[in-house]
Amino acid sequence: MSTNPIQLAVLDMAGTTVEDGGLVLQAFDAAAAAAGIPESGTRRDDARQYVIDTMGQSKITVFRALLDDEAHAQAANAEFERTYDGLIEAGNARPIEGAAAAIDKLRSAGIKVALTTGFSRSTQLKLLTALGWDSVADLTLAPSGAVRGRPYPDLILTALLQLHGDDVRNVAVLGDTSSDIASGLSAGASIVAGTLTGAHDKQQLTQAGATHVVASVTEFAELLLSH
Repeated sequence: MSTNPIQLAVLDMAGTTVEDGGLVLQAFDAAAAAAGIPESGTRRDDARQYVIDTMGQSKITVFRALLDDEAHAQAANAEFERTYDGLIEAGNARPIEGAAAAIDKLRSAGIKVALTTGFSRSTQLKLLTALGWDSVADLTLAPSGAVRGRPYPDLILTALLQLHGDDVRNVAVLGDTSSDIASGLSAGASIVAGTLTGAHDKQQLTQAGATHVVASVTEFAELLLSH
């Protein structure tokens, strides 16, 4: 293990280490149409705003909150994944500038890195492959039956266990949404930082309880290495 007090960095993907570029909302629009949400009007506007507000959470959880039954939620989620996967395969996946180098610096300094997401595992794997990131991190995790997505702490605690961390206080978390911050705080991480490269702004991240707000993952890596 590193002599740095931070032994593990848990990083979100879309909006934090990977550019979103509006892909999530594009996929949501396709999912909303499949679920029968009108193309325009108050219901669609409210649903889009809810998706923005809950960025970072497991997508099936979001659709369950928006729709009236499990069948509609599953259908919407399946369409979301089909659309998002298609956007990835069409070459729309791009890393945040400097993300791979920042991750490499952390790992070279002895800090293990886990990449987490609110997407399904299959979508996460497609995204990693499209970026050429199959071995960029020590661990990659997505919500599953046994591991709840954000705002729960499960992804972070699972990373700590699987990577043999000593203490939650030796964990640093980075994300671009209030849900990322809530997850990190619930897990007991000592650094729970928000980045300004994604969905939520400085005020939202600060109000959620972020211990730090950084310009990007590059600044986050510098923060950890300064310890």
